[in-house]
Amino acid sequence: MILLRSHIGSALRSARISQGRTLRDVAKSARVSLGYLSEVERGQKEASSELLNAICSALDISLGEVLLTVTAQVRTHEAPTLTVVDDAA
Repeated sequence: MILLRSHIGSALRSARISQGRTLRDVAKSARVSLGYLSEVERGQKEASSELLNAICSALDISLGEVLLTVTAQVRTHEAPTLTVVDDAA
């Protein structure tokens, strides 16, 4: 099963780490608790659009960028798996 919150959290964490920033720094900038941001990044909490915007703003990335990344990940997981059946066997 695909959980959007897991993919969104992963994209946010990747952005934060690539910027060399700490959870504490981003949580302070986004005005969310450190624990809540950690849960969002781990896919344990589903953030509202307002909180996602605050986190993205703190990371200086657009929500659209995050959603494009998540869309690509979801499409990869949704891609059908083709199986070759050998009727001659």
